[in-house]
Amino acid sequence: MIPLLLRVLGDEYVRPVRRTVALMTVTAIVEGLSYALLVPVLRALFGSDPQDARPWLIAFAAAVVVYAALSYRSDVSGFRIGTTLLRGIYRRLGDHLTRLPVGWYNSSRIGEVSAMASRGVLQAMSVLAHLLAPLISAAVIPLTIVIVMLVFDWRLGLAALVAVPLVAANHIRTGRATTAADAERHERDQEAAGRVVEYLQAQPVLRAGGRTTESFRLLDDSLREVQRASRRSTVSALPAIVGSALTVQAIFTMMLALGTYLALRGEIGAAEVLAILVLAARCADPLLSLGEFGGRLRGARAELVRLEAVLRAPPLPEPRDPVLPTRHDLEVKSATFRRDARTVIDDVSLSVPEGQRLAIVGPSGAGKSTLLQLLPRFYDVDAGAVRVGGVNVRAIDPEELMARFAVVFQDVYLFDGTVEENVRLGRPDASEAEVQAAATAARLDEIIERLPDGWATKVGEGGALLSGGERQRVSIARALLKNAPIVLLDEVTSALDPVNQAAVLEGIERLMAGRTVVMVTHQLRTVRRADRIVFLDGGRILEVGTHDELLRDGGRYADFWDVSLI
Repeated sequence: MIPLLLRVLGDEYVRPVRRTVALMTVTAIVEGLSYALLVPVLRALFGSDPQDARPWLIAFAAAVVVYAALSYRSDVSGFRIGTTLLRGIYRRLGDHLTRLPVGWYNSSRIGEVSAMASRGVLQAMSVLAHLLAPLISAAVIPLTIVIVMLVFDWRLGLAALVAVPLVAANHIRTGRATTAADAERHERDQEAAGRVVEYLQAQPVLRAGGRTTESFRLLDDSLREVQRASRRSTVSALPAIVGSALTVQAIFTMMLALGTYLALRGEIGAAEVLAILVLAARCADPLLSLGEFGGRLRGARAELVRLEAVLRAPPLPEPRDPVLPTRHDLEVKSATFRRDARTVIDDVSLSVPEGQRLAIVGPSGAGKSTLLQLLPRFYDVDAGAVRVGGVNVRAIDPEELMARFAVVFQDVYLFDGTVEENVRLGRPDASEAEVQAAATAARLDEIIERLPDGWATKVGEGGALLSGGERQRVSIARALLKNAPIVLLDEVTSALDPVNQAAVLEGIERLMAGRTVVMVTHQLRTVRRADRIVFLDGGRILEVGTHDELLRDGGRYADFWDVSLI
């Protein structure tokens, strides 16, 4: 568990974690040794002169004080290191996620990372703050007490020592048996969470179909599977709890019988037997608590394994000696890109001179958006090259590369903040006048005037409190404020009403002015002013030319144009 935790945290946190573990171990040893002083205390109290117990009682009190001080320091250290590591792991996870290719973020992984970042990381880091100290105590205190027993009477010590491998073997066997059940339960929990979201999102469809009073079968089935998985997980954990209890009680009974036998034979005093039994009883509590810790530790370990898997996902490699491009032209040379063994872009070559506009059109699934995303290196091509200003994008520092691109997507995502905060994402240090100018150019100022709190209006998670056209204007204002020399547009006017479409197109024209532009669109009227048009289908370029040239050729683009006029 600890090696896995250290691998996830990184090398910089190894030393503070080891110091905390060492402090907790010393605390547990001191606690175990303090109980050992009960033997001479009870021996003196039951002896001929009870006054002989005074120095041992003083020693016991001193040991308790030392233990209390160490326990306080170890608990504080555990909480401090836990909160420090929590910040560190969030920072490490966030930094790593920003370096992963966009293709890594499929729908299942987004849900997994969301759950991991909210609940999973907290559960994993709670090991240090809440579980590590009691776990070390449960393991170290019994071992310390067993050693003390061996010193006072080797026979009773050996009897107590028998419990250690039996309890350990029981937990190891049960842990292996419950791993599969715990993994199934986690999978079912995730599936059920997805079904709940699906059920909520499907309310308009269900109500339109008159099925509001019926149960949602997919959700019901998923919840039943969660119930079954939870039952199997609980049943698989029962052997550890019952087995540990029976083992500890059997060993304690055996020690009681052995101590009575030795006392009756006169080989050991009654005081020593009583003290040893008190120590044995103190061993029983932490050993029995291992069953409770086992389930929580398995849950934390499972989260750590998932977290480690994310952190091991290979990021896009960064150049050792980055090159800074001085121009802003684009070139794709014999590029091939595959996703899940399927070729999405197949030996594509094109170029966009600096300051010109290229439009990419074609049927759905042709690979247009993927080709657009290869330009700012959202993905790495499997073959060929993508160049900006004559420099391969793999040789450009990622921050420098992204500084040269302004991207406006079809599905605009806004963060749960104000309108101004979302616009300023384009350039956080922009002046108020620059923000106002970008908003005016994107015709966002018209929206702001209608909003109840103006610039301070909250947009909601994902921009849910704004309409599609309003979100798109915020996105265009953000891109204008960034003032990047290369602009990428991906279906920015789809699904907009005529009023918003006209406003967005006006903002797009201002955004494209004087910049290198690559646009993807189904609405062919928006590409007539492009310097060149590429028709893409099946990941291959079938036609290249201007609007008039492609119409004269009478090929696939001309067919698309004729259909758009109907």
